[in-house]
Amino acid sequence: MKKRLKFRDDGTFVIVQFSDVEFLDEFDFDPETPKYDSETRALMERIIEAEKPDLIVFAGDVIASNRARDPIHSFRQAVKAAEMSCTPWAAVFGNHDSEGEVPRKTMHELQLQHEYCVAEPDPEGVNGAGNFVVTVAGKDEDTAAAIYFLDSGDYSAIGDRVGGYDWIRRDQINWYVGKSRELTRRIDEQPLPALAFFHIPLPEYNDVWDYQVCYGHRYDSCCSSPEINSGMFAAMVEMGDVMGTFVGHDHGNDFWGTLHGIRLCYGRSTRYVSYVDGVRHDLVPTGARVIRLKEGERRFDTWIRQNDGTVVEEQPEHLPEGRKA
Repeated sequence: MKKRLKFRDDGTFVIVQFSDVEFLDEFDFDPETPKYDSETRALMERIIEAEKPDLIVFAGDVIASNRARDPIHSFRQAVKAAEMSCTPWAAVFGNHDSEGEVPRKTMHELQLQHEYCVAEPDPEGVNGAGNFVVTVAGKDEDTAAAIYFLDSGDYSAIGDRVGGYDWIRRDQINWYVGKSRELTRRIDEQPLPALAFFHIPLPEYNDVWDYQVCYGHRYDSCCSSPEINSGMFAAMVEMGDVMGTFVGHDHGNDFWGTLHGIRLCYGRSTRYVSYVDGVRHDLVPTGARVIRLKEGERRFDTWIRQNDGTVVEEQPEHLPEGRKA
């Protein structure tokens, strides 16, 4: 039976977000190549020990499936740190998770087989794999918060007309709206404090960087969002429950900023930061984003724990510069 998520006695609930761990089969590497899988697992183990989270979220690109000899084995290895720590966890999937021979539907079914995974089976008739919501109980055992997980897909299915990355589809948005309304009715018609996790950033991530004060880095030249804005952000604004969204995907970005009352946040890349001309560049250390909810409050604290154990509570301010041509 899956463990029920619950706020601690002190009223807090801590989430660790691991982004882009991209596990594969190390035995396929050249002997001179560093063992990134083992390094990444050791980093996750150190962060779990330091933060002692109530929930771990793998924010997509859990494996590099097109480079993995056995994607299922790679996935099991990727989540092993969470399983071995007996910590509840869940994953959303990214573009690299389904580039190999194993479909993302199979990957989602695989995560459901793990003892400490708190993900739920997919709703019928909804696009993608890994669309679900989990709730967090308060001290009185009533539902006190919700965490949405959405499949942001991989690549556009209509590449002859629209290229680039996929987008959250309308039926997924309708599913989210329905779940949000259901939870709102159960909580005296008040929107339930909620967070949302998916892999590919919404187009609004570029908007918040260009037009609002942000905190952190955008070492990548942009936020690699889909060309189509399907309206997920608008739905969250209208429903009024989601306080923050959390993504991975862009290894050189770790900023956050607030747009129309929602904090749009990147994680910190857990495996590597960025590649420039095919060469690994450690612009900022690897690590994880940590999120702390407070029961009964519509806000959260967040910080980054880096691979050397240091904690970054205040990231550098970035003033808006407008949209560059």
